[in-house]
Amino acid sequence: MYVAPSILSANFGNLSSDITKVCEAGADLLHIDVMDGHFVPNLTIGPSVVKAAAKASSVPLDIHLMVKNVKFFVDLFLDIKPKFITFHIEEEKHPLRMIEYIRDHGISPGIVLNPHTPVSMLEHIIHSVDIVLLMSVNPGFGGQKFMPLVLKKISTLRDMIDKNNIKCMIEVDGGINGLNIADIEIAGADIVVAGNYIFSSNDYKTSINSLKI
Repeated sequence: MYVAPSILSANFGNLSSDITKVCEAGADLLHIDVMDGHFVPNLTIGPSVVKAAAKASSVPLDIHLMVKNVKFFVDLFLDIKPKFITFHIEEEKHPLRMIEYIRDHGISPGIVLNPHTPVSMLEHIIHSVDIVLLMSVNPGFGGQKFMPLVLKKISTLRDMIDKNNIKCMIEVDGGINGLNIADIEIAGADIVVAGNYIFSSNDYKTSINSLKI
């Protein structure tokens, strides 16, 4: 299991230090939640903070856009060259066009599904993305509880990918901890995003290792 700590739960007064610590503790990716206050009822960080995070990180960035006007925000982060840029299928009217646009800039594109958005929405675009992010909480705020209903979605998506021999990773985000990670792994996830579970602990390395099963 790959682990992507979410800086949404980091100490923004000491962000560079927190990023350095989770990277040294074994993070595989650094997950960055960009929220615009419109698609979700929260406003997080803009390009200047993301660029600072990129400089502090020794692992690739995984940028999750929870925004309206997706292309505007994609353009803000192209020069940072993150590993992934993911956007919500619920917002983008032309997802295939946006997927191609991101890939044309040398970045792996991905689609995000909210907890109650069915996996069937991916039927005609799953072959075009490198990663699908399944939200296991309602997007917008950290510290929420994992929704067990998402386990079935992970399994369904895993079957879709494997049966069609698709090269696409499954990422899960929201309420993930040492108690539910086994169920998430069994369901078929490849990457987990964890914020509060990691950054609220006294030992980042132990928390991250507990998710690498």
